[in-house]
Formats: sequence, C-alpha cells, structure tokens
Amino acid sequence: MLTRILLLLSMQLLNMNTLAGPLEPPMGVRHYEAGTAPDFTLADMDGETFALESARGKWVFLHFWASWCGPCREEMPALQRMHEQFKDDQLVMVLVNTAEDEDTIFSFLAEIGMDMSSLMDRDGLVTEKYKPRGLPTTILIDPKGNVQYQAIGGREWHQPVYIEFLRQLTAGH
Repeated sequence: MLTRILLLLSMQLLNMNTLAGPLEPPMGVRHYEAGTAPDFTLADMDGETFALESARGKWVFLHFWASWCGPCREEMPALQRMHEQFKDDQLVMVLVNTAEDEDTIFSFLAEIGMDMSSLMDRDGLVTEKYKPRGLPTTILIDPKGNVQYQAIGGREWHQPVYIEFLRQLTAGH
C-alpha cells in the first residue's frame, strides 16, 4: 500500500510542471507559442556552420540583430555578460546578424569587444522565416524545438530578473 501511495505521489510531482503551464516571463518578454521553430543552417564569421536542429534537447536563445540598429548596439554588452553566465548551461545562445556582410559584422563586434560569434543571414531568408517585428528580437525555443517566448526590442539581459527567468527555464520548466 505504501509503495502504491509513493508511486502516485511521484507521478503527481512529475506532472506538476506540465500542469503549471508556461513560466511567467519578466517584463518585456511575452509567452509566444508559435509552433515549431523553422529549422535553418547558417555559417558564422569563421565559416563554421550551425544548424538549429543540433541544439535540440536544450533551450535556444535566438537573437536577431544588425549593426545599424541603435538598440541592438546598446544591448550587445548585456548579451556578452549574459553569455558569460550561461557558458556551461542548457542554454544555447545564437546571434543572427540580419543581411550584413562579414566585414561589417566583424568590425562592429571587434569594436565593442564581443567574444561571441554571430551567424550571418546574408540574404535575410532565415530572418524572414521568423518574421521579427523589429530589431533586436529574441526568440526562446524550448528543448523540443517549439517557440515559447519572444522579446522585441533591447533588454538588459544580464540583469537578475532575466538571468533568473532563463535559469528557471533551463532547470526543466
């Protein structure tokens, strides 16, 4: 009898995350169920390719930006600081530059001291698949490959409210 009760309690605890629904996001981030994230493969500035499907099983922080975008420029140092906190976690940070050439991207990232790489969407086709309503736009994709959250506009991503939210997501929520 005790075994049966413990088994039932264990099953209920496992289902609590599912029943609780999506995690409540901080200000500026909204729950945004848009179905399966469109897959893509893009090269970074070093010619290395990244396929979104390779990140399955982890949360993906997909960030669209451009060097001519003022809020994007202001946000980059915060993204760098955030990246330093999540290097070994279950969060894959993917920066996608929208329709700029390698020299422009490389010069800009070097100018601001970023040590993160960026994928290059030279023709803008990947950006078109995601249809951001402005730049910068961040899309959070769950480990199953589904779009779950969206943030339009710049954020201080290194601030505790965002870090805690992302840590809760990657902890299994």
